[in-house]
Amino acid sequence: MPDYAARRVTMVDTQVRPSDVTKFPIIEAFLNVPREEFVPSALREAAYLGENLTYSAGRVMLDPRTLSKMLDAVDLRRNDLVLDLGCLTGYSSAIAGQIAEAVVAVEEIEEAAQEAEALLAAQSRDNIAVITGPLTAGALQHGPYDAILVQGGAETFPGALAEQLREGGRVACLFMEGQLGICRIGQRRGDRISWRDAFNAAAPVLPGFERKREFAL
Repeated sequence: MPDYAARRVTMVDTQVRPSDVTKFPIIEAFLNVPREEFVPSALREAAYLGENLTYSAGRVMLDPRTLSKMLDAVDLRRNDLVLDLGCLTGYSSAIAGQIAEAVVAVEEIEEAAQEAEALLAAQSRDNIAVITGPLTAGALQHGPYDAILVQGGAETFPGALAEQLREGGRVACLFMEGQLGICRIGQRRGDRISWRDAFNAAAPVLPGFERKREFAL
């Protein structure tokens, strides 16, 4: 039987800490949440590799480096209410839920959302609610949010989501330009979000987060 606890330590020591992520709550979360429980059974042996894991066409579980740097850059806090978009089976939500006060996780793949609900309940993660629905719709009824995490690539950040962010609230979003991407941290100031570059990473663009193409005759 693989020693997954040892693999978690190795993941933190080789992927998280070397990426300049040193905040204790983040380190503790990555050590405590069993990533292998949240990946498809066929990928369990690859659970702690430093790469995005494919769940289905166009959807991935972000690699530990990217997720940890995202949480670090967005400065997740103990009293935050977090909106986690594209949670798949709930790993990112479990990590965020270890750090923040509460998490609302949204997933539009019904099977994944149901699995997330079951896995999180089995681990008694009572501060996380899973909602099945379009990622671009968010979860207006539970907001406004102190922080929004986007678990995948984006070409644009939908205005409907920006409106669910509390004044002064933060968002971490991985903007893609072709195959290249950069995670940006946004902060809501009035009716707009001001963005700053944080670090380079890449992931497939999530459904609904594509830039509208303009066709010219």
